[in-house]
Amino acid sequence: MSTTTDTELRLQGIEALIAALGEVDAERFITLVTREPLDYTEWQRRLWTDRSVSEISAMAMNRRRASS
Repeated sequence: MSTTTDTELRLQGIEALIAALGEVDAERFITLVTREPLDYTEWQRRLWTDRSVSEISAMAMNRRRASS
């Protein structure tokens, strides 16, 4: 596993946002995140309130397998 530089990580993040949201909504999302303070811990708590730990773990493992 290689280490990703900060610049590479930013670029991959932007590309992922554009792929998921399209250019306009990706830019809108970035604006929202940079404009408003973000409590990452609270955001994580609310992210998948309807899913169990087992379901979230399975999602993560499936995503990891798909990216390998």
